Amino acid sequence: MSDRQETYAKTVELIAPFNKKGIAITEATRFAQDLEWDSLTVLDFVANVEDEFDVLISMNLQAEIETVGQLVDALQRLQA
Repeated sequence: MSDRQETYAKTVELIAPFNKKGIAITEATRFAQDLEWDSLTVLDFVANVEDEFDVLISMNLQAEIETVGQLVDALQRLQA
């Protein structure tokens, strides 16, 4: 498995507890529209992601990330 595939798999695992609607997660899944997350859910999720990957995701970067794929790409850059 590539690093990106591992990052994607771990990200999907982290989404699971917040996926109240049981949406099938893909790279194109949008946090706000598809998962219907509010800002508090996003904050909880981001805290989990930061802990898991040992990174800091700035508010500016959070604002740019709309899909699971974009998050995985950002995590790859932050870990490089």
